[in-house]
Amino acid sequence: MEAAAVNAPLAVGRQRPSIWTQAPELARRSIMRTVRQPASIVPATTFPLILLAINSVGLKEATRLPGFPTNSYVTFALAFAFIQAGVFAVIGTGQNLAEDNQDGFFNRLQLTPIHPAALVAGQLAGTVVLGLFQASTYIAVGLLAGAHVEAGLGGALVMVALSIAISLAFGSVGLAVGMRVDAPEKVQSLFPLIFVFLFMSSMSLPRNLIQTDWFREVATYNPVSYMVEGLRSLLISGWDFEALALGFGCALGILVIGLTFASLGLKERMVRT
Repeated sequence: MEAAAVNAPLAVGRQRPSIWTQAPELARRSIMRTVRQPASIVPATTFPLILLAINSVGLKEATRLPGFPTNSYVTFALAFAFIQAGVFAVIGTGQNLAEDNQDGFFNRLQLTPIHPAALVAGQLAGTVVLGLFQASTYIAVGLLAGAHVEAGLGGALVMVALSIAISLAFGSVGLAVGMRVDAPEKVQSLFPLIFVFLFMSSMSLPRNLIQTDWFREVATYNPVSYMVEGLRSLLISGWDFEALALGFGCALGILVIGLTFASLGLKERMVRT
């Protein structure tokens, strides 16, 4: 009897589903949740295209500036559509997590042997699917609008990969915020702040053509500039491995920081509940 009692916890421990079992299930939940919300997918995809059209018409004269890297502003501006998609990744991921907090999802999770890493990874699966759809749409629309990808088909595939990395990076920020709030409206309040952060980058002009010293300085230290320039290099100059390394590096750096804070927030949330 005593031996059975001692071995019982071990047997239960062996029956605990592994992270490789839990993560796909949580990922499926996240993907289905994203697919079932067309009201979120459509604005997140079309709004960057609307801004692309407006900027391409309103700022096309910038291509006449000495030293501007291309004579097609739509090619130059296309990269920023991918970054704007990241803003919606912050809001969408954060809102979904805030709704889980609000609905008591984490209270129920306490009754299960959940792996925190599986929960965090699973929440980002919907972000990856949406990011893939957005990237494919932007490349297709951009090409139809007259943009070109100097790096060719391989460059387009790398653009998709970098776009997904950027969506994951911004999505991790949404996770970190969503872990600490219990209402979707609080996540939405981030939208203006993040947009200001994006506009203080090299999205509209190359950094070497920005005349205002403080603005150029801010853009230089803004990681968004390097993510934009990584995407833009494939469109304009071809294979610029330094720009790509900086772009992927900034995206992955933000992803690591976001996941770290999201994991800490998850531990606090599970303790509180």
